[in-house]
Amino acid sequence: MLYDCAIIGGGPAGLNAALVLGRARRSVALIDNNRPRNAVTHASHGFITRDGVTPAEFRRVAYEEVLRYPSVHHLPTEVISVTKKESIFEVFDSSGLRVQARKLILATGVKEVFPEIEGFYTFYGKSLFNCPYCDGWELRDQPLVLVSESPAIYHTAKLLLNWSKDLLVCTNGQAFLSDEQKERLQSKGVVVMEQPVAAFIGHHGQLEYASFTDGTQVPRVGGFVTPRFVQSTPFGGDLGCERTESGGIQTDGAGRTSIPGVYAAGDSSYFIPSQLIFAAADGSRTAASVNLDLTEEDFNEC
Repeated sequence: MLYDCAIIGGGPAGLNAALVLGRARRSVALIDNNRPRNAVTHASHGFITRDGVTPAEFRRVAYEEVLRYPSVHHLPTEVISVTKKESIFEVFDSSGLRVQARKLILATGVKEVFPEIEGFYTFYGKSLFNCPYCDGWELRDQPLVLVSESPAIYHTAKLLLNWSKDLLVCTNGQAFLSDEQKERLQSKGVVVMEQPVAAFIGHHGQLEYASFTDGTQVPRVGGFVTPRFVQSTPFGGDLGCERTESGGIQTDGAGRTSIPGVYAAGDSSYFIPSQLIFAAADGSRTAASVNLDLTEEDFNEC
């Protein structure tokens, strides 16, 4: 079977793209390995009508809705390679399954690479997070820590003051903050520490202390650690798609990449802000582009 579109990735971007295309009566292969990046999250926030939903419940309801449309086929498998032969895409999994499609949406998302700090994963998703818009409300007015090795640390620190004035900012040995920036933060009551973080200490997922390599321990109950984001799969690069400076797949703003017939949606094309509602909206917009392009091709056929 030749599908109108193959979608690799069953997160909010891929699911919403499948929903829009299914409703447009397009045949869709939705290929998903069931390893969502937000699996460690207890609840997802900021999505109207779904605020506080668990990732598992979000996926359950989404698949229930998407698969109501008979032209959408869910393939729960791991894609290992993607090729393009003339105008047709071929997607292969580890068992040798081949899926052919006229268009391809990459909704594979990104992977987080966090600083190597002892104990981090004990607290990640429980009292340490990476997105203040997702989890800042739950930590409001508490003693918080921000650990970032990014040049954007100053912006992030200013942002976090909306949720808590009791803030410890840690550069983890990096020198991204200027003297003026440090002085400005300190004037707001922010404590800035530039020595490396040795460990996070606490019990049962609840942070109690940030420990530093000089032996200092500062009491904290939660906070945010900024990751570096990388593509979850190599498929965009394999197909020759151009990248943005931050490493995302470059699109025209409507999901089309530099390779005809290849589209990117959600976190694959931009890394920040990384929220369900942004990814879902981008999936919808990208699907509309796919449907428009398929419509033009079909209408102009001789």
